[in-house]
Amino acid sequence: MGKEEAGVGAPRTRRARATLRDVAEAAGTSRSTASRALGGHGYVAEHIKKRVREAADRLGYVPDASARTLKGSSSGLVGLLVSDLRNQFYAELAAGVEHTLSAAGYQVVLADDHGDEHMAQNGARAFLAMRADGVLLAPVGRAATELLVEHETPVVEVDRRSGVRGCDAVAIDSEHGARAAVEHLIALGHREIAVVIDETKWETGKGRVRGYRAALRAAGLPASRRHVLDLGLTPSDHQEELARFLDRATGVTAVFAANNVVAELVWQELKRRGSGVPERCSVVSFDDLGWMRMVEPGITAVRQPVFEMGSRGAELLLERVGNGGRRRSTEVLRPELVVRGSTAAPKH
Repeated sequence: MGKEEAGVGAPRTRRARATLRDVAEAAGTSRSTASRALGGHGYVAEHIKKRVREAADRLGYVPDASARTLKGSSSGLVGLLVSDLRNQFYAELAAGVEHTLSAAGYQVVLADDHGDEHMAQNGARAFLAMRADGVLLAPVGRAATELLVEHETPVVEVDRRSGVRGCDAVAIDSEHGARAAVEHLIALGHREIAVVIDETKWETGKGRVRGYRAALRAAGLPASRRHVLDLGLTPSDHQEELARFLDRATGVTAVFAANNVVAELVWQELKRRGSGVPERCSVVSFDDLGWMRMVEPGITAVRQPVFEMGSRGAELLLERVGNGGRRRSTEVLRPELVVRGSTAAPKH
């Protein structure tokens, strides 16, 4: 038997791509009904929708997004642009976004701009190229948001706000959360409280510093600059910079870490130098991640409703896609202080 007879070396025939017509015929419906069932737009009885989706799965049907958008209909895609996928905060945010959008029949395309404004613009351009129905982003500047708004793409900013008009926003009341954290330390008897932060150019960071200072002022305590460490101002090793700061801050009995990344640095440095927590130094974090509940003692933290923020941002985007004429809105969610063992009264 020759190679060709055995099929060895014979060219493979490429499987023809299933079309919407194929799906409709397999499901016993019209093309328009099949389109509505798969696109999630317009009414289709549940038993027919189930039959169409089963036919599409059986045939391996993939919608042609470019063809749909050229016709002026929905691409079914939503862009999500975040700043650091290594940060669990953004994973939780993305989970909230995806939970809401998938239930509405949309696919989420996730991009990471690494906190770089130029990369954020590239991400925005990519979403425009794929004709995304809308975009959610945590802005690192104004350019990406402005680009999307100029192209009339529905935009919702989450966590941070750029100040660009023409988009909705969902944010956390950072000032309130920071103030609650520092007031907790003051109520325990702390009078020299340091704050460590790694960015103050965005409203989130600025709000947390405002809340820190507001709590001190309300208690009649001085807001000394020597008690503020902004790691974003120095390109040097952050762990070394933190160590030098703590060496200088000899009277400090408590540290407010302004986000989960900084909280981890503070925790590691205090453990490295054998400083008992909370015996020698109390620690409170803005952000509440899983590891903060697993260490001993657990970290007192300002818990943000991150999943809710992502979900609500997605809801606002769906409302904007469905009703582009409604008024722009900004929603501010309140965090809550969760007290654990890392904070206690100072030992005089």
